Amino acid sequence: MNINKTLANVFKSSQFTALYQQTMPMLVGLLAIMSSQLIDGIFIGQLGAKSLAVVGFTNPIYQLVIGIQVGIGIATTACISNALGANKYLFAKHLAALVLIIGIVTITLLCGLLWHFQQAISTYLGAEQSLFQLLRSYWFPWLISCWLGAILYFGYGICRSHGETLISGRVMVLTSIINVILDPLFIFSFNMGMAGAAWATCFSFIIGCLIVFRTILRRRLIALPFALKRLQQGVTTIVKFTIPATLSQFIPPVSAMLVTMVIASYGDIAIGAWGLINRFESIVIILILALTMALPPMVGKLKEKKQYQEIYHLIKIAVILIIGFQLLVALVLLVNANPIARLMTSSDEITVLLQQYLWIVPISYGALGVCMVCISACNAMGMPRAALMMSLLRLFACFLPMVWLGSELYGLLGVFIGATVGNFLSGMVGWSIFIQQYDQLREQHLKTHYLISQASGTV
Repeated sequence: MNINKTLANVFKSSQFTALYQQTMPMLVGLLAIMSSQLIDGIFIGQLGAKSLAVVGFTNPIYQLVIGIQVGIGIATTACISNALGANKYLFAKHLAALVLIIGIVTITLLCGLLWHFQQAISTYLGAEQSLFQLLRSYWFPWLISCWLGAILYFGYGICRSHGETLISGRVMVLTSIINVILDPLFIFSFNMGMAGAAWATCFSFIIGCLIVFRTILRRRLIALPFALKRLQQGVTTIVKFTIPATLSQFIPPVSAMLVTMVIASYGDIAIGAWGLINRFESIVIILILALTMALPPMVGKLKEKKQYQEIYHLIKIAVILIIGFQLLVALVLLVNANPIARLMTSSDEITVLLQQYLWIVPISYGALGVCMVCISACNAMGMPRAALMMSLLRLFACFLPMVWLGSELYGLLGVFIGATVGNFLSGMVGWSIFIQQYDQLREQHLKTHYLISQASGTV
């Protein structure tokens, strides 16, 4: 009875309505993107186990690129939403321009380094020499797609910061549809193989960039800061948020590389399965990803207005939604593990591994989502160090030790068990740190308010 009453209050609250309005376009857009990536992986899977293995080795590198662009994206939403919350509209436009410039330069340098050191990186991750030719043909268009995707993501960040989530969601859906249509044409009809999948993604991202940045310019959401003082102020603000946030996002790809090295020891079949798992996982946690993108602008504006109690209620609603949704998804995957696994690959060996994953890991994604939302909230509240600490503890104290221990005890099945235990531990650690940081922020605000009231004689 109490649970039903609590849920009824959650769904009737104004915070839920606002969260729904901001999250739904991102949820639909992300679902389209992740679905297209999964379909992309399925098409590549038809080319053989070696092609899937190549995708498996690119996944941790892709997470590195994603980590850096998301770190910059977090800085974008945090800086701009705080500026808008303080009614500094011109400064918000200046920040958008500076973030875009910094982001493009950073991603360009990163992609250049990845291309130059591709063979050394692949060897370090455990790739066999027989895969190098496939890797080289795939990496060039794939890195271009990463570069274009990052620029498009920065555009999404600028739009989200101004509450324009609808345009981002629509473009995500459009680019995904274009990608899915072009995939079989480029891969099979034009006989481009794996490279065709990457070129299809490039083409769809170019269309997306044209639409998003045309919208940004038309709505005047960006402006170059010509005054030196404003330029210095903007760069200082961005760096303050970007460095800890990027470091926080840099940790998961490092973790992914270490896990990939563990998986690689079990052979190409295991790596191929791991590549599909990573793509499928993105769909399974789609609500979590959407919330981590939608929450920062909302939290940033509430923090700037000193509405700390509203922040707590907002995060609590997000946590309730995540836990309920992920438990439902886990149940569906448990019941339908066999047909889902067979749909993703024609390899019987990979099918068995996918089934084991679907039976074990999804039950822990609710706890993982709690940790991810808490990290996102701390960044938006201007506490990037706390967010960084959560990320460090999540991966190096919870996830990686459990994966290593599981692998040592039960082999590849143990990796799945260890990942599940690690996710549960991460959720507990993340929520504990968030509550601690929130209490400190609220107490500091109450103390400041009391001193001001005392000084003015109202207490």
